[in-house]
Amino acid sequence: MIFDFGGVITSSPFEAFNRMEAERGLPHDFVRRVNSANPNDNAWARFERAEIDAAGFDAAFAAEAEAMGHMLDGASVIACLSGDIRPYMVAALDRLKAAGFGIGCITNNVKAGSGAGMAGSANKAAKVEAIMARFDHVIESSKAGVRKPDPRIYQMMCDMFRVEPSACIYLDDLGINCKPAAALGMHAIKVTGGEQALADLESALGIPLR
Repeated sequence: MIFDFGGVITSSPFEAFNRMEAERGLPHDFVRRVNSANPNDNAWARFERAEIDAAGFDAAFAAEAEAMGHMLDGASVIACLSGDIRPYMVAALDRLKAAGFGIGCITNNVKAGSGAGMAGSANKAAKVEAIMARFDHVIESSKAGVRKPDPRIYQMMCDMFRVEPSACIYLDDLGINCKPAAALGMHAIKVTGGEQALADLESALGIPLR
């Protein structure tokens, strides 16, 4: 059982991006469009692979945003990254552990905030750390130097569990990250909301998680 973190265990940072865009009079999904342009080598991709630091991302993202017609600093984007924890998803992790399932987490993250969940406060960082402790294995892009949707990161997790991809269920809120998992043979679940994720996971496993 392999989970993404942001947008699955926590609410999606895209929601925070959209609120910030509305507050600043920017086009809806502007941050997402900047981060989707040149997706393998843009500022966001390099930040998630730890090839640049927060200051480098701040400047590089600002230049990319300006090239797309609007002024926005990278620091403001970083401030939106920490989503709200979904308690019912954490409870589902506990039920999966109690049922004997191995659980892992693959997260694209950056060296900003505190820990794998990029929490903005010490209190939230402690809560995220407690959630992360539930996983048998965690792969962070900023430490591994490889990020989703690169197929290598999914295979790395399979190697940690010593299982074939076909033995795994993978949950992510981004279709672009689900596609390579499915191509490897995993049962991929695209998460559009916490309750939907649990319903699809219950259907796949045949056990209740709520």
